[in-house]
Amino acid sequence: MSYIDQVQDISQPVTDRGMATKKKLLEAADGCFGQRGFFPTSIVDITREAGVAPGTFYNYFSSKEAILRELVHNLNHKLRKATAIAIEGAPNRLEAERAGFRAFLEWVRNHRNSYRVVRQSEFVDKEMFRWYYRKLGEGYVQGLQAAMDAGEVAHYNPEVLAYCLMGIGDFMGMRYVLWQEEEVPEDVFEEMMRFILSGLERR
Repeated sequence: MSYIDQVQDISQPVTDRGMATKKKLLEAADGCFGQRGFFPTSIVDITREAGVAPGTFYNYFSSKEAILRELVHNLNHKLRKATAIAIEGAPNRLEAERAGFRAFLEWVRNHRNSYRVVRQSEFVDKEMFRWYYRKLGEGYVQGLQAAMDAGEVAHYNPEVLAYCLMGIGDFMGMRYVLWQEEEVPEDVFEEMMRFILSGLERR
């Protein structure tokens, strides 16, 4: 069974109370994994943080790995949505890139634990980790290809370009937001964008 099949196979609660309990468990797992790490965290740690009985966990998730999979799936969806909202209405692809990078770094700043969760997932389920970045990459490739077709940016292999740009955002978030626990300084952001936009501009 593939990673995405495992996520979609999870039974969903049908009552408001059940959905609220599941949400508390996911938020607790996000905090525990982000602060303590996946492997040191136990299911009891998660249920204690969520304020529910230990046995309640198994009404929603079959294992610690299962709740991590759903976390990663949800985080992917939320990040893509936040980025899509940020670039909506941008007059061109260069401005969309600026808005998208700013939105990504802001998302990391507001979801430090979640960002750490994604990075840890590589050591728990490699397929899940790869799915996360491939899913982000798919949409990015489409947007870049459309911009190339419209003559808004220089022509490159769109998949290569997408992963290069994702790597820049990923490491800038790690360097400043995670390591120093601060916003990316504005002068650093502008220097990053100067490099990116100069590479994207048509010659």
